[in-house]
Amino acid sequence: MPHKPIPTKPPAEKAFLVGVELRSEKPLISMEDSLSELSLLAQTVNLEVVGEATQRLDTPNPSTLIGKGKVEEIAILAEENMADIIIFDTELSPRHQRDLEETFGAKLRVIDRTALILDIFAQHAHTSEGILQVSLAQYEYRLPRLTRAWTHLARQAGGGGGRAGSVGGVGLRGPGEMQLEVDRREIRKRISVLKKELEKVRAHRQRYRSQRKRSRIPLISLVGYTNAGKSTLLNRITHAEVLVADQLFATLDPTTRRVELPGGHQGLLTDTVGFIQKLPTQLIAAFQATLEEISEADLLIHVVDVTHPNVLEQARSVTDTLKEIQADHIPVITALNKIDRLPQPELVNEILVDFPNAVAISALKGLGINELLQAIERELFENFTPITVQIPHTEGQLISLFHEQGQVTLIEHKRNGVTIQGYIPNRLLARYAAYQNIPPEEPEEYKGDDE
Repeated sequence: MPHKPIPTKPPAEKAFLVGVELRSEKPLISMEDSLSELSLLAQTVNLEVVGEATQRLDTPNPSTLIGKGKVEEIAILAEENMADIIIFDTELSPRHQRDLEETFGAKLRVIDRTALILDIFAQHAHTSEGILQVSLAQYEYRLPRLTRAWTHLARQAGGGGGRAGSVGGVGLRGPGEMQLEVDRREIRKRISVLKKELEKVRAHRQRYRSQRKRSRIPLISLVGYTNAGKSTLLNRITHAEVLVADQLFATLDPTTRRVELPGGHQGLLTDTVGFIQKLPTQLIAAFQATLEEISEADLLIHVVDVTHPNVLEQARSVTDTLKEIQADHIPVITALNKIDRLPQPELVNEILVDFPNAVAISALKGLGINELLQAIERELFENFTPITVQIPHTEGQLISLFHEQGQVTLIEHKRNGVTIQGYIPNRLLARYAAYQNIPPEEPEEYKGDDE
């Protein structure tokens, strides 16, 4: 009896990477390290990296970004390595994209880092909200890059809850420039629909956050560079079952679980999307509703992979992104993760020096988790900060909250609102940020009674 044939996977497409650096720029990490990260991104979508090339430039070529000689060199190397796709480790302008595609010919596809990250997000988005957000980002990225080679949106992501690669069966007719205009109108229409849908999602999240604030349960958001171990930490603390994989952007959709703190208090712990250097602006804009979960948090746990050679640069990338989404005013505890992988355990003491308010942990092995929970408890319920705020009469809830949770030392009722001076728990600082004045001359820290 003949053996049943074993199904095989189709061979992985082969990718050739191109790193470009302008001498006038000051990149966060070196071009070589950035290319290594790009290689990991490519592997995440099952691409086989077969080679790479780099070029440092004083000024970019207006047509092809890199020099003519480098383009010819890459074309030869790509052919020798039988590459199917060329990936640039920088965002290509629409003109660079078009001219490079024409130069390399139909046999070689050309994409950039942004398109690759968008594709990874499209593959890892599973909730309706995640799919909406990724679809919007893909459409906004593709719109200025449409060419006649892209007629009928054949290479455009699907929208309205669909997956990448189709247009929902829309029948578009007509070649050339006429077809481009039809495609552009169709994409603009879909962008408009997606933005309306995401506005509904944003409104729903805002109502949820309002309910949470009334419940007085603090929200703790996990933030960090992709693959730093946020999902592993969420699973360890809350016994959740979030997917964990040793790859970039393994999880995309946010997950919230209740956490019990040592002093008997409770909190809501949210695992959010990982950050990365050169994070596409389209993603930040499209994921506004999700990223608001970070900017509305009472406390951030910044998870850092201490074993990564670019640990300080990755941490800075996260800090920069937090500033970009206006979440840099929220108290932060740094969780220095993966200490079980350090070749010498005492190295963690050297790393702790670079991170204020940090706890060394291993989310995988459970090391330091109790110390982290105790730090969260102190930050949320024990550490008080001096503050002076001017709160309008319309924000009666905030005035009441100050009296209930804080220590009032001075209060003045004025025509346009109430001025309150005193101390509040660190977890409430974000809620009063919009009404805060310069703090009075007081000791750096006030220890209030545990509730």
